[in-house]
Amino acid sequence: MRLADLGVRNVMRSRLRAIMTVFGVAVAILAFIMLRTVLSAWTVAAEVAAKDRIVTRHKVSFIMPLPAKYYGEVSQIDGVKETCSMNWFGAKDAAHPDEFFGTIAADADACLKVYDELLITPAEHEAWKQNRSGAVVGDALAKKLGWKVGDRVTLTGSIYPGEFPFQISAIYTATRKSVDRSTFYFHYEYMNEWAKTNMPTAADQVGWIASRVQPGKRAADIAKAIDQHFDSGDIQTLSQDERSFNTSFLGMLSAVLTALDLVSIVILVIMMLILGNTIAMGVRERTQEYGVLRAIGFLPKHLALFVLGEAATIGLLGGIVGVAISYPIVELGIGRFLEENMGAFFPFFRIPPLVMVMALGLALLLGLLAAIIPAYQATKLNVIASLRKVG
Repeated sequence: MRLADLGVRNVMRSRLRAIMTVFGVAVAILAFIMLRTVLSAWTVAAEVAAKDRIVTRHKVSFIMPLPAKYYGEVSQIDGVKETCSMNWFGAKDAAHPDEFFGTIAADADACLKVYDELLITPAEHEAWKQNRSGAVVGDALAKKLGWKVGDRVTLTGSIYPGEFPFQISAIYTATRKSVDRSTFYFHYEYMNEWAKTNMPTAADQVGWIASRVQPGKRAADIAKAIDQHFDSGDIQTLSQDERSFNTSFLGMLSAVLTALDLVSIVILVIMMLILGNTIAMGVRERTQEYGVLRAIGFLPKHLALFVLGEAATIGLLGGIVGVAISYPIVELGIGRFLEENMGAFFPFFRIPPLVMVMALGLALLLGLLAAIIPAYQATKLNVIASLRKVG
């Protein structure tokens, strides 16, 4: 029998302790995968952002509106291919008051040209354009609330107080991971006409302007040209390519992201301490056995291999169990819930394959690191003293 086999067989000498340790490692790996997936899902919008799309907003703050006339002026900037005005509406479905989803007033004709990853049929697009109260909703939102094409829904506004009836003209799917599939899009003019009568101070304003640049043009150059165009106006703008725009939101959450990073490291350290304690207990209990092995000719390095082999086995088993349970819990359970209920923040919540590989590798590596001190102690055993040890 090989030395490595002996080390592996030692794992089950104390079955209950081994099972509990493997379970503890699995829970730590599960928590690590969960946190790393949250970080990945939070940053995926920046990673897969369109390189030829620009977002123009108020220079001071995103929550401050721009004059609606800026929309037309941006479209005239050299290098701009398509533009679309967007306005956060802020409303809830009266039939589902506890459900949160994004509601955006947009230019129905240009919206799907600028955001061509939103997929509906040409017939549905035409129906939406022709229906003043028409709306296009994401497939995740439609599934959650039980909506279908043709349904009539009433939203209760918060920023724009009142009751707003809509008819669902289409349900979109998405081809890009960064797209929230739980958003409710409707006509900007529908909202603006209401504002002119009921809330004049909010009329003829847009939240931001999204643009696509012409092929061969650099988004950074066009963004600079847009801002220079409005530099002499009463309201200045800040234009960014989509990646920079999404990254700016992550910057506001940098403290949270850093905290999650640190917590994931702390979890691994705790896992290593648990493993180290288990392995150290095993070495103490086998002091006399190790003395016998040394007496019959085994070298100190052989004892170290026994200890390291046992630790590596426990770490790897815990890693495998942790990865196995992470898929149904993190991806199928928590992930689906977040996509359906918090799509604006987590539009695509999937465990990256690299995170799974990393988790397995770290479980094995930390198992070995945790066993270094117990293994070293095993190599320094006094043979005579260990043979005299009883119990």
